[in-house]
Amino acid sequence: MSVAKVTEVISSSTVGIEDAVKQGVARASKTLNQIQGVWVSDIKCTVDGENITEWRCTLKITFVLSD
Repeated sequence: MSVAKVTEVISSSTVGIEDAVKQGVARASKTLNQIQGVWVSDIKCTVDGENITEWRCTLKITFVLSD
């Protein structure tokens, strides 16, 4: 039997949404083993005038607990 847990992280990128998600998963994988999936639950951005300066994503990361 496996038991999974969900943890929430916020990541950011000046490049775009996909990069913010990739960076969040990469960082989470340094301390979480057996990551099974990620749900992008929120997207925000910071703006300077007419330009988007940073993308921010709230990620819900699912991982299996080890025995």
